[in-house]
Amino acid sequence: MKKSELRAFIKEQIKSSLVSEATENDVKVQQDLNKELEKTADLMSKMDMNEEDELEPSKSDLNKSKGLAKAKEELAQLTKQMKSLARKYKEAEGEEKAQIVADLKKKTKLKKELDAIIDK
Repeated sequence: MKKSELRAFIKEQIKSSLVSEATENDVKVQQDLNKELEKTADLMSKMDMNEEDELEPSKSDLNKSKGLAKAKEELAQLTKQMKSLARKYKEAEGEEKAQIVADLKKKTKLKKELDAIIDK
């Protein structure tokens, strides 16, 4: 066998192995995948979703999350202040105790508002 004949033979072998026909199983698997893809597309259209909606949150969503983080931070600080006032309340007497109660009531109102914001 000559070198050129050998090259031609190897080329044919490689081509035949690369361009092999799909088996029935391969065709069936591909058909199943296509059906699933169609179902997904139908569901997405029913839900009226775009691919952009899935990929990136909107600007308003980002602002809401920033506001939520800020509210959580304020709630933590407020809770810390209320705990320190509760400790002072235990030691206080008379007018000072009444003033601490008034402060705690104000802070409790703020805390409930922050809780409502966070729970949304």
